[in-house]
Amino acid sequence: MTRPALAQLPSAPQWEDADTFYEQLMDAHAGLGADESALLNARLILVLAHQIGRRDVLEACIATARLPA
Repeated sequence: MTRPALAQLPSAPQWEDADTFYEQLMDAHAGLGADESALLNARLILVLAHQIGRRDVLEACIATARLPA
């Protein structure tokens, strides 16, 4: 059985307000230790994945995130 092709992720920015999002993300981590911060990131990833919902898009996001910087 062949796997379906990965979704094509948009290359153009999709942000409505990137600066505000980044500030909210940093505020959410304020005062947390390393373990608590990692847990927040894990929970946030699951919440965002739930919102995206499409396995092909999620697989493409994971593949993109694994690319060297």
